[in-house]
Amino acid sequence: MINDKKILAIIPARGGSKGVLRKNLRSVAGKPLIAWSIEEAKKSKYIDHLILSTEDTEIITTAEEYGCDVPFVRPIHLAEDDTPGIAPVLHALEHMPAFDYVMLLQPTSPLRSVLDIDLCIERCEENNAVSSVSVNISGKSPFWMYTLDHNKMKPVINQVEISSRRQNLPDVYELNGAIYIAQTEWLIENRTFLHNETLPFVIPKERSYDIDTEEDLLICDLILRHRGIQ
Repeated sequence: MINDKKILAIIPARGGSKGVLRKNLRSVAGKPLIAWSIEEAKKSKYIDHLILSTEDTEIITTAEEYGCDVPFVRPIHLAEDDTPGIAPVLHALEHMPAFDYVMLLQPTSPLRSVLDIDLCIERCEENNAVSSVSVNISGKSPFWMYTLDHNKMKPVINQVEISSRRQNLPDVYELNGAIYIAQTEWLIENRTFLHNETLPFVIPKERSYDIDTEEDLLICDLILRHRGIQ
């Protein structure tokens, strides 16, 4: 709770995954991937209730072992490859009592810390923001990106003159999927965390990995193992 406002945090974790099979249960630095998000969320001084949304019985068992509440089973039709990311959130809100804020914590972001979670909540409340999402500075600038058109390079962003020096290019930011938060009533009405009023919350690149491939899984495993021996 922050300023008498209650916060619900949801970890969405379906069983299917094409890029990395059974991704949410894969071992990362000695724990199931999903455990890293559960443990950090449970450290938060603001989150009032942490729940899991999944259709998968094995994920339910694992989440409960790490102390995450599973108050319902997500319907199969809300766990397909093409299910919009907002759908499990809206479904969860239908089954939960009223909360002032709802936060989405994807289990594929194991490097996100409780400090990130709590600072995002604080910034959202201090700015009376309807929503906030985590971003990081992109390592690849769109000013150097092209499409190919009949064997010719066409800039993605049309510029009269683009500096050839990376240091002179403006910073650009990308969604990293680690944290989404919104005022609950606003989210139900708008059905998205992203809006022209959305407040960006910048997280360093080293805590912004979003596991989508086997390579991502290996990198996060190595980072977390290194942290554990420091």
